[in-house]
Amino acid sequence: MKPRFLAALAFAVALAAPLLFARGSAADEAVLYEFEGSFEDAAFLAKEAIVGQGLKIDYISHVGDMLARTKDDVGGTKDIFAHAEIYVFCSAAISRRAMEKDPKNIAHCPYNLFVIQMSGEGGKVYVGHRDLPDGSMSEAEELLQKIAKEVAGM
Repeated sequence: MKPRFLAALAFAVALAAPLLFARGSAADEAVLYEFEGSFEDAAFLAKEAIVGQGLKIDYISHVGDMLARTKDDVGGTKDIFAHAEIYVFCSAAISRRAMEKDPKNIAHCPYNLFVIQMSGEGGKVYVGHRDLPDGSMSEAEELLQKIAKEVAGM
């Protein structure tokens, strides 16, 4: 495999791991909002909502494609998502304020907004984000909630 592909795969897995495997404290959980419509519509609205906040999407992780492509190679037994993407972005202003309060907040940067369509559940589509810790990450959490709720039509 090419080193670039392996680096991209490692990056995608690192981004997806908290989403797929974390079940610890409330700060490790994902916040989901159901979307009434197609995955494609939700993905389009998510990108538009992020850019509409004056932010740049740094990377789009195609986690659903990666999981489907590697399922047999890693001994997967089921399809998890019909579609799944994570949009990686950051707000320099919000991140600076959060890290000035606590430099360990670097662990929460960059921010991630995801759109998923489940393989089960009748193909329901969700938009969501990580549930960030209260306190010094509250402003970032509010930004993520605002964007996710806009996408979900709330």
